[in-house]
Amino acid sequence: MNPGQSGFVVFSLNSNRELSEKIARKLGIELAPCDVGKFQNQGETKVKIGVSVRGRDVYIIQSGLGENLGVNDALMELFILAYGCKTSCARRIIGVLPYLPYSKQSKMNKRGSIPSKLVASLMCKAGLTNIITVDLHSKEIQGFYDAPVDNLRASPFLVQYITDKVADFRNAVIVARNPGSAIRATSFAERLRLGLAVIHGEQKEPESERLDGRQSPPPALAESQKFAYTFTDHAMDLPGFLPKAKPPINVVGDVGGKIAIIVDDMIDEAESFVTAAKLLKERGAYKILVMVTHGLLSANAPELIDDSVIDEIVVTNTVSHDSKMSRCSKIRTVDISSLLAEAIRRIHNGESMGYLFRNVPLED
Repeated sequence: MNPGQSGFVVFSLNSNRELSEKIARKLGIELAPCDVGKFQNQGETKVKIGVSVRGRDVYIIQSGLGENLGVNDALMELFILAYGCKTSCARRIIGVLPYLPYSKQSKMNKRGSIPSKLVASLMCKAGLTNIITVDLHSKEIQGFYDAPVDNLRASPFLVQYITDKVADFRNAVIVARNPGSAIRATSFAERLRLGLAVIHGEQKEPESERLDGRQSPPPALAESQKFAYTFTDHAMDLPGFLPKAKPPINVVGDVGGKIAIIVDDMIDEAESFVTAAKLLKERGAYKILVMVTHGLLSANAPELIDDSVIDEIVVTNTVSHDSKMSRCSKIRTVDISSLLAEAIRRIHNGESMGYLFRNVPLED
């Protein structure tokens, strides 16, 4: 079907063209023409829309990271195309962002800012009226947007992979890599009716991470008197706190003689996963799988995984990782294009999105 005849237009930018083509095939349409590149001298991003979008719904598929596309370039492509559609009088502009960029920076850190909120403001200002994404790193990010955000879940696809592709999965145990991911791991364990284990304890954080001013002593009496209020004849006396001390890394739960399946929402640098897998192996797990939604796999992560005791790592195609697969033979891919295609169809037809969340717990 021609994109103009379908009543809506689907554009694909440069981050994940293969996923975009799969979504278009499932929708029975062709991707709309769009020329995206850079000026040779300045290196500035340029976008040329090849079809009229006046009065139409526009869907822009752009993941937050590509094989040869950095996150900031991916964002600029999205902003410029969205703004171009806005000024061309598109009816609605829906960003289909399988992996939402800057989603890991959703909390205040030291004396910094919250970059995820800034990105949300820029997206809405550029013209996006809806956002479709998958497995947000922190669900509170939805509140940063002045537009509806549909946070789809990839967990049904991963659960199906376990039941269909993991031999003897009844002898498996779901593992949370840290206590923070225990809620997600519990959800998997309950649906699969498997046991649960949690890895507790972490390495000490680098000294530089702690030098953020929290150790600054209170001002002397002479200094404190510069303020409008005064203290008594002694320095300010604040109650002290015991320093937080995490125990040595350990496994809470029985993994001996079992398949250990580590679940999480994303894998970027692989060191923590490799360390967790080594510990599980030492505790008697005979096979170790890692199952995550977003396989960012930055830097030398593919090589680290290939050389580790991890037997298999399963990721979805929210982020393109073909080149990583050539560097690591243990990577497997789960296709979630049908989920995104159905979300696009339902939004365009004004249907409820609730069907896509059936039997999906809020903890996912």
